[in-house]
Amino acid sequence: MKTELSVDAYRSVSEAVVTAGAAEEAVGGFDAAVEAVFGPIATILSAIVFFEIPVFGGVPVIVLWLMAAAVFITFYLRLQPITGIKHSLRIIRGKATRKTDPGEVSSFQALATELSGTVGLGNIAGVAVAITVGGPGAALWIIIFGFFAMTVKMAEATLGVKYRQVASDGTTSGGPMYYLRDGLAEIGRPRMGRFLAVFYAIATVIGVFGAGNLFQANQATAVLVNATGGDSSWLADKLWLVGVIMAALCALVILGGIKKIAEWTSAITPLMAILYFLGAIAVVLVNITNVPDAFVLMFRGAFTGEGITGGLIGVAIVGIQRALFSNAAGVGSAGMAHSASKTDDPATEGFTALWEPLVDSIIVCTLTSLAIITTGLYDVETDGSSMAGVELTSLAFGTVTSWFPVLLTVCVVLFGFSTILAYAYYGQKAMGYLTNENRKVEKGFQIAWVLAVVVGASISLDSVIAFSDAMFFLMTVPNLLGIYFLSRVLRLEILRYRTRAQVGTLDEIPAELQVGLRDHEPTKAQVKAEELRLEQAKEKRREIRREFRKAQRARKDDEGGRAGRFGRRS
Repeated sequence: MKTELSVDAYRSVSEAVVTAGAAEEAVGGFDAAVEAVFGPIATILSAIVFFEIPVFGGVPVIVLWLMAAAVFITFYLRLQPITGIKHSLRIIRGKATRKTDPGEVSSFQALATELSGTVGLGNIAGVAVAITVGGPGAALWIIIFGFFAMTVKMAEATLGVKYRQVASDGTTSGGPMYYLRDGLAEIGRPRMGRFLAVFYAIATVIGVFGAGNLFQANQATAVLVNATGGDSSWLADKLWLVGVIMAALCALVILGGIKKIAEWTSAITPLMAILYFLGAIAVVLVNITNVPDAFVLMFRGAFTGEGITGGLIGVAIVGIQRALFSNAAGVGSAGMAHSASKTDDPATEGFTALWEPLVDSIIVCTLTSLAIITTGLYDVETDGSSMAGVELTSLAFGTVTSWFPVLLTVCVVLFGFSTILAYAYYGQKAMGYLTNENRKVEKGFQIAWVLAVVVGASISLDSVIAFSDAMFFLMTVPNLLGIYFLSRVLRLEILRYRTRAQVGTLDEIPAELQVGLRDHEPTKAQVKAEELRLEQAKEKRREIRREFRKAQRARKDDEGGRAGRFGRRS
């Protein structure tokens, strides 16, 4: 995820975007007015959500909440990140689902949508901050807990599909709101389910607006201005222009619904991932002689914590916090993204979702860590904000060649744009739940979302973003409660599917009907043929049941006859 920076970090980014003359005074006045209203509220809410236990330098309770869930679910589901990763590749390639299955997008497109909302600032700024605060050892803890986060995503995606609703027109609605309401009702807790679902939906609408829209637009604009000259940039007093351009592009995608969003994210996500991957690899190659020492520092620092406040536990907490905040495991967004997938078996999306923390917290974060450590920037004395984030990673990229930080700028802008697309869908689904799927309200939300991009690019709104950031992490409370209550249901879905896969009883899907990566729309002939197949399958099951009942009656008659003969002999 891209929202784990502190309020101080938000302010450090916002301070980089300054305007001149009357425009600056107007913006400053508006910011001050908003600050006066939201400031006290944001401070109180942040203090509650991010409350710290005063041990090992301070441990946020929300982090412990996420850690406990990640470890429990991983072992409860029998280490699926290890045992199920091979099978998941087949599902991502679209070979385990049919074009005629209910849903709107392919498994790969759902994966890309969720990754577009998580891979980004957390992998660039968050990792850099973690290493400067906790030392190189924090990087290893990011990787370790990225592994445990894989199962949390699996749980969210599986439940998201299991309890989703499919409308008559084929559109889908799913996510934590639905598995909290319907799943808990199924196990005899309807009142709790309804309350948690509404609580989650409200937190989502508020949380994604700041964390997934205002902050992303502000961050992307700030980085773009800094890259083009900072205060002397032609864009320095035209922040609104950047916002308008970004909003126009967002409107082209968002107003088209999840199919359009998935279409764009499935194209943008691989592109930005490849760009950043190549950039980070270039940094590592330039500093290749330092790679062995980098791994030594990571392992030594992870298990000794020398020189770090709180020692070993302090380093672990820094790394774990960044990992869980980066990949958004526990927030529930994976449940919404994958609920739109074409599948008839909820577990398929669980196995697909395993890859999200794998890519986010293990692969991408490792590359960033190596870029920072091999260039020696990990021991730069900072206050955790001025040299943190994009600026620090940009310095690492600059070791390759003077223009190389431009590549990082492109990546950050793409990351911000793709996050705005993904979180627009999540907010829309939450709003839809609160308004009983009112299409007019959802369309109004989309329009408000697009306009908010211009606002986010033009002004900082520190308190609003801080408030929504706290609401964003508050989403983990009802979501993980629901997963705990539904853990038995979840375990049955996952392990039953794994057993079928292992013994080879999963249906073989003809190549022309396989969903694939992006080609997932069936032809009319395929739909008609699938309807016939399903009807034949139902008739076969009915015939089996008839034969079974017939055999039961025959056995009872036979047993009755034998009993009668035995009675006469007596």
